[in-house]
Parts: sequence; C-alpha cells; structure tokens
Amino acid sequence: MKTILINSYFASFSVRYNFPHLISMTEERLTQAQFTQLVAEVEQLSRQRDEEIDREQMEQILQELNLPTDLVDEAMMQLRRREALALEEKRNKLISVGVLGLLVVIAASFLWFQTQKQVLNNVYANSGQSQLTLETNSGIEMLIVVDSQQNPEVFYRVTLQDAPVGKKLSLGCKWINPNGEISHQNSYQTKEINREIWPTYCRYQFNPVSPAGNWQVEMYLGDRLLSQTEFTVK
Repeated sequence: MKTILINSYFASFSVRYNFPHLISMTEERLTQAQFTQLVAEVEQLSRQRDEEIDREQMEQILQELNLPTDLVDEAMMQLRRREALALEEKRNKLISVGVLGLLVVIAASFLWFQTQKQVLNNVYANSGQSQLTLETNSGIEMLIVVDSQQNPEVFYRVTLQDAPVGKKLSLGCKWINPNGEISHQNSYQTKEINREIWPTYCRYQFNPVSPAGNWQVEMYLGDRLLSQTEFTVK
C-alpha cells in the first residue's frame, strides 16, 4: 500500500513539473540510497518553488508597503540589468586574471630563455688546449699531419671553459676538406657536466681516398663556433 502511495505521489509530481522520467523511475524498484536521493531532490525543488514569488504576490506586497505597482516591470528590467552587469564584471575580472597569468608565464618563460641563452653564451673553448690527436696517444701528442693511408681515427679534443654545471650541451663538429666541402659532420650531447672546465671531443675516421691537402675541423655549440683547427692530410 505504501509503495502504491509513493508511486502515485511521484507520478503526480512528475506530471506537474514536466519530469516524465520520474514516472519510469518510480515504476521500477529503487534501492534505499536511490530513494533517499530522490526524496532529497524533491525537497530541494519544493523549497525552490516555495521561495519563488509570483506577480500577484509581488503586487500585493508592494501595495502593503504603499509602493506603486505600475513600476514593477521597470524595476524588474533594472534588476535584470544589474544582474547582467554584475555577471559581465565577474567575467571580465576572470578574463583579466587569465590574461595577467598568461603574461606572467610569458615573462617568466622569456626570462628563463634569456638566462639559458646567457649561460650558453658564456661557454668558450680554450684555444691553447684544442688539438688533434690519435686514439693511441689519448691527447698527449698534438697531431699536425694525418697519414690517411693508415686509416687513422682522429680525435679533435677541446677544453670548454665556464661550462654550465648540472646541464648537458649539444655540440657538433664539421670536418672540412681542401675543396671547402664538409666531408663529415658530428652531432652529439655531452654527459651531465660536473665542473666548469670540461674536456670534450669529436672524431673522424680517415681512409686512403680522403682528399690530400689542408683540412679544417670546427666545433660548434648550437650555431656558435667554439673552436677551429687546421691540419694536413697526406
């Protein structure tokens, strides 16, 4: 009997408020949790309806306050206008906060980029310690003439100054033959740097078909030339 009364009540409520989906819900069996949620929703809708004041009630209240009822429409327009203005001001404030936040992010990114750029610009190569060597002598003896008939692997060893500690550098080398052509190009990233004076190297394998004459090797940090050395291949 109680179930029938509940179903009848919610069916009537759904028709009154144009909620046909409640009819189908009440025709099904509900769990205790679902029923509790349904009751809470109905109570909330009921409170909203009780809090609403219709036109007749407004005019009655205004008459009791000795206020003209013919100004209701104009007052409603003013009220809606103020509500719209308040909403627009809130929206504009949110937009301003968003724009300000974006500007802060852009400024911080620009500052970070400039700082990183300055750190890289501070790196330079010690020309006195830049030299060609063979793998066998590990940089002890400077190589001036390369005998290509022996298929040597040549190392261009460079010592960097003011290297950024805790970072890695992207370096590259160009091996330029007597014709001004790039015969070989290295591109690599260093290990994480742990001291400001940082030795590094690039290498190239020569062979009997390598052009004889005056060669040049250049080391770059990005597109900035760090060091260059000339040598002879025979």
